Amino acid sequence: MGVMRKALLVVVSAATVVMTGAGPGAGAGTGSGTGTGVGGEGERRAFRAYGPVEPEADLAHHGHVSLRSGELTLRLQTENHGPSGLTDATVRLDFSVPLPPGQPLPPACLWSGDRVALCRTGHLRAGGRGPETTVGLRTDGRPDEVVVRIDTAWNGGASDRNSENHQHRVPAPDTGDKYVF
Repeated sequence: MGVMRKALLVVVSAATVVMTGAGPGAGAGTGSGTGTGVGGEGERRAFRAYGPVEPEADLAHHGHVSLRSGELTLRLQTENHGPSGLTDATVRLDFSVPLPPGQPLPPACLWSGDRVALCRTGHLRAGGRGPETTVGLRTDGRPDEVVVRIDTAWNGGASDRNSENHQHRVPAPDTGDKYVF
């Protein structure tokens, strides 16, 4: 028997054991870890064979936006309500007015277009908050109002069933007041 044929036979045999739960401890268990019932060894083998389930993390963005005489300030903090932690996530900041090019951003942020910035959150443990990010920008001219859209651009590969707490549309009139999201 050739090497390729032996390797294929081993893979097929391993898949059969995983799919059927056959092997040591197989039987009609009911979750005790000794059989193939709910929570049994067969399910643990199947989990190992197909990889981990997609993590779930509920991200929420909080902060405020203010505008005074063409000076725009945004403070942002991302919170992870869990249940899984994330190594990183990315927040999109989309501004409704033109911004002069070349304005510096905080180290965790970069420009993605003439009106869009992307900011990394860093590690977010379940039930934890990331560092606060402050973005200070000049607008092109002195608009009466700037609308900032805040949203998760990338959530570290996790699913998020509650999108309402990480999608915001914040109008900020030129009053200098802080408009909270």
